[in-house]
Amino acid sequence: MPEKIRDVSPPRDLNRAFFRLPIYLFRLGLGGIFGNRMLLLNHTGRKSGQPRQAVLEVVHHDSVNGTFVVNAGFGPTSDWYQNLLANPDVSIVVGRQPIDVRAEQLTPDEAGPLMLNFVRQHPQEARFVRYLGYKVDGSDEDWIALGGELILIALKPR
Repeated sequence: MPEKIRDVSPPRDLNRAFFRLPIYLFRLGLGGIFGNRMLLLNHTGRKSGQPRQAVLEVVHHDSVNGTFVVNAGFGPTSDWYQNLLANPDVSIVVGRQPIDVRAEQLTPDEAGPLMLNFVRQHPQEARFVRYLGYKVDGSDEDWIALGGELILIALKPR
C-alpha cells in the first residue's frame, strides 16, 4: 500500500506564481508546446462567480471518446477542484483547441488502473509522487492503490 508521508496543500506566494506560469503560455497561444500532456481548465469561482483558470497535467487521454483525466494533486482543498464540484460544466483548451466538457470524479476502481498506466507510460514522472505526499514501493499493486487514493477527474466532452 502507498504510504502517506505528509499532507500537501496548494502552493502559495512565489510557488503559486511558478505553478501559474503555464497559464500565460496558453494565453499567448503557446499551449501546443505541451501537446496532450497539459491542458488549460477554464472554470468559474464558486464564491466569486468570476472566471478562473488552471493548467493541469493530463493523467490519461482517451482519444476515442475525447475524455481527458486529470489529478487534483494538491488534494480536495484545491480551488479548481472545489469549483468543479460547484459547477462541473467547464471548458478546457488542449494545445490551441477549446473543448466544452463536464467534470466527473472517478471512483477508486476506475482511477487505480489509470494511475498504473500513467506510470508505465511516464516512468520518469513516478519520482514526483513524493510531492503528492506519498511513498510508493514501485509495485503495480501500489500504483493501483495510489490511484484509488488520489482524486482523478474525467473531463468528458459535452
